[in-house]
Amino acid sequence: MSATIAVLLLAQVSAGAATPPSAPGRPGCEGAAFSAFDFWIGEWDVYPEGKEQQVARSRIEKLYAGCAVRENWMPLKGAGGGSLNAYDPDTGLWHQTWVGSAPGPVFFTGRPVAGGMVLTGRWKGSGPNGEDGLTRMTYGRRPDGSVRQHGEFSGDHGMTWQTTFDLIYRPRDIQSEGNQHP
Repeated sequence: MSATIAVLLLAQVSAGAATPPSAPGRPGCEGAAFSAFDFWIGEWDVYPEGKEQQVARSRIEKLYAGCAVRENWMPLKGAGGGSLNAYDPDTGLWHQTWVGSAPGPVFFTGRPVAGGMVLTGRWKGSGPNGEDGLTRMTYGRRPDGSVRQHGEFSGDHGMTWQTTFDLIYRPRDIQSEGNQHP
């Protein structure tokens, strides 16, 4: 690297130019479209629908100046995983990339529906008998403040669907955890 380039780079860094500017003419990640998945943000204890046996904890955060929603899935048994979710203003769609304990990412696409979000993607081995097909996840806030994530599988390109998981995310009481004694 020439001395001139090194001096120019050092001047940029010291002037605060080390952080790339946002793209010119692009609005920030604000507004209703970017907030459509905010109902899922929080610290959660996760239970199968209708059961009291907790299966996981989950931390859902809004990150990157409001441009992404990230899940950190922490099952009480087995390996965890996580998703990164973002709204694309050019298509009007939400995208989720899931990476878990099986090889390879899974890509979902969808949009908000009344009171929730529906995301669908092709998930290898996600069928009830390990078959490949589509997985549709419907998320919705419930009146008690919990969030339901209902997963369905289709082996016939979306003609028919069957439930493969049904989870309830209950708000985690973090304050009371600090007051518990072993």
